[in-house]
Amino acid sequence: MRTLAAVATVCVCMAGAGLWWSAGAAPTPPEVLRLGAPDAPSDATPVASSGVDKLEKFKGAEPKPMPPLSFIDAEGRRVDLADFKDRVILLNLWATWCGPCVKEMPSLDRLQAQLGGDAFQVVALSLDRGGRAAVEPFYKKTGVQNLTVFLDPASDSMKALSLRGLPTTILVDPEGRELGRVEGAVEWDAPEVVTFLRQHLGYGGGRGGGPARDRSGVMKTGG
Repeated sequence: MRTLAAVATVCVCMAGAGLWWSAGAAPTPPEVLRLGAPDAPSDATPVASSGVDKLEKFKGAEPKPMPPLSFIDAEGRRVDLADFKDRVILLNLWATWCGPCVKEMPSLDRLQAQLGGDAFQVVALSLDRGGRAAVEPFYKKTGVQNLTVFLDPASDSMKALSLRGLPTTILVDPEGRELGRVEGAVEWDAPEVVTFLRQHLGYGGGRGGGPARDRSGVMKTGG
């Protein structure tokens, strides 16, 4: 608990400066997408306006097993990541005290509105210690309407997924395997990002559309 409290304190301070939060001391700042934030670190590595370049690692990626992961919904019911099997999942680990997380949340909401359905879902998992009391007012204030509230107030996912910082977004295939992860913010509903998800992940787009698979059941990545 002391460790978690210390980490949270560091994160709050860094979030106020608009920084990507890192759980450990890094020798150099990680690559961060600056979405027009005037207080972003001047020595951050410049990246494309949408961050689509960060997604290139997913093309032709070799799936790897995901550890068992459980969290709760807004009503306190247990949810397992395995419950989303047969869908492509964009698992976003975030918190209301994380500046870059806050910046990218509206774009995740719009992405869910565009592509969400039986074959694709954005799972935004909050690590806020305040749980529902912290997330629901934030969603209301920022106009988030399409994302389901998922909570991990004990931050168990940090250790389970070996997170180095927030936000971290993990792409999970229909078999529940990790295809890759992005550390830092991305403008998730930018046209080039949506096109990337449709073309390189084999996602047909539109509600009810599904990822193309070969005979082995592996999702085609276009690689």
